[in-house]
Amino acid sequence: MRISSNGSTALAAATGLSPVAQASPADAAATASAGAATRGQALQSAVLGPAMAAMATMPEIDHAKVAELRDAIARGELHFDAAKLAGLIQRYHGGRS
Repeated sequence: MRISSNGSTALAAATGLSPVAQASPADAAATASAGAATRGQALQSAVLGPAMAAMATMPEIDHAKVAELRDAIARGELHFDAAKLAGLIQRYHGGRS
């Protein structure tokens, strides 16, 4: 079979198949990326969806727990070391001021 400058037309005539539009490599990459993104979104939705739904039903702040901790600190049952907390914050931030 001989392919001329209009190769897709000659090939189509020789094989009886219709020519397929040619896509550039950039188009193929974009299509593959879009497919991967769609699969990623579906996976993310399947995995995170139930967790996000459960979180949506929870209160943003557990007021009962906050009150319990505040009362324990007031009664002296829970020690709070401000200097230790300050040191941990400073260490976490790399000693920057």
